[in-house]
Amino acid sequence: MAQETTAWESIEIELLSQGRLARLSLAGGRGNVIDSAMTRELRAATANLVGETSLRAILLDHTGDDFSYGASVEEHRPEQVAPMLAGLHALAVELWELEVPLLVCVRGRCLGGGLELAALGDRIFAAPGATFAQPEVVLGVFAPLGSLLLEPLVGAVHAADLLLSGRAVDAAEARTMGLVAEVADDPRQAAQAWAEAHLAPRSASSLRHATGALRRERRRRLEAGLADLEHRYLDELMETRDAVEGIEAFLAKRPAVWEDR
Repeated sequence: MAQETTAWESIEIELLSQGRLARLSLAGGRGNVIDSAMTRELRAATANLVGETSLRAILLDHTGDDFSYGASVEEHRPEQVAPMLAGLHALAVELWELEVPLLVCVRGRCLGGGLELAALGDRIFAAPGATFAQPEVVLGVFAPLGSLLLEPLVGAVHAADLLLSGRAVDAAEARTMGLVAEVADDPRQAAQAWAEAHLAPRSASSLRHATGALRRERRRRLEAGLADLEHRYLDELMETRDAVEGIEAFLAKRPAVWEDR
């Protein structure tokens, strides 16, 4: 198997199987927190893959014990949140614009912005000990990408469960919901094996057309909905007292004191 490796500051890229597969790994240290620097690198890596005409799949993987603790909480503060949201949402659109199947490998915790990133995948492969949560509501905010991605993926009832309760689910429950496609001791190996068996033998150009067709309605909803939810988040939610209180309480490691306004 031909392999080429490129090292970045907070991600890693490997081209595998004579350029048929690309492994894009979060490598940002403990918890793989998705801050603006990591988002910029992910967007740059996505742009670099545009010219890989032989690409049949992207394996979105990670180093360390956890897929991601989520987006940087510090960057949720009012003075930083607008560029953070814009960058993360641009990344989502650009990943789907590649029209390459996206397979996600999850070990450990996949939380908040990490789950939003994983939910862009066409198939999620999870280790038995993996956990998934969209806990933004616990901090007094909400997940714009998760609000658009989860309902088509798991249905309205399960999406409401995840988005409104903020609770964590294990890999088995996530599979029952339809969030996870396969539970495997080694999700990286399972995802690569699935890609080698089912995607690598196909025409790359035909797969792009099939992937674009598969995502057509979800992509329209995503692109149309992001601007509206960014407005709601920045101009309405962040004007409330409780949204700021939730973020500051988390950073200060103290219970939030809600005033319901």
